[in-house]
Amino acid sequence: MSIGLLGRKVGMTQLFSKTGKAIPVTVLQLGPCMITQIKKISSDGYTAIQIGYAEYSKNYLTKAEIGHLNKVNAPHLRYLREYKVNSLDLDNFNLGQILTVDELKIGSLINVSGFSIGKGFTGYQKRHHFSRGPMTHGSKNHRQPGSIGAGTTPGRVFPGKKMAGRMGNNKVTIKNLQIIDINSEKHIVIVKGAVPGKPGSIISIKTR
Repeated sequence: MSIGLLGRKVGMTQLFSKTGKAIPVTVLQLGPCMITQIKKISSDGYTAIQIGYAEYSKNYLTKAEIGHLNKVNAPHLRYLREYKVNSLDLDNFNLGQILTVDELKIGSLINVSGFSIGKGFTGYQKRHHFSRGPMTHGSKNHRQPGSIGAGTTPGRVFPGKKMAGRMGNNKVTIKNLQIIDINSEKHIVIVKGAVPGKPGSIISIKTR
């Protein structure tokens, strides 16, 4: 049975193996999450479960969100996320069920999704790794983009041209991260490798 959980990225550190090898790891705080809706083919056209995470003040939720949560007597949860599941696995889930890190196992692989760190408005060199112009011999084209298209024909710049613009803050999914350790009391999961986003950002995991 594959499950999904919402949580936050705590930060990165390193652990040492028995042979003294340093292992870069990321500390995640996952759940507890509550199942707020179960979608079936008969009513919704597909099978999925919706989970909620992080209790929040109702002043920051819309009336539609509050009404949706009140149907299942759920607290005011700030984040909701859907995870598609097989129709055979729906029998293993119930409305109001709490999902925790106890569902995970050490050594298993998970996929982690999050939003990368935003870099703001950047130039073409930093954003697309273009090379710079000459720095000597009277050149005045150091960090300028140069030509961006032909002249009369086609008489315009094609869409999708690699130019300066906003960099980062994109959804990124890192696949097959191995679980190194689990602390059920504090809802902590330690995975091998890096996870997108900065400390405190919301992340989503899905077991394979």
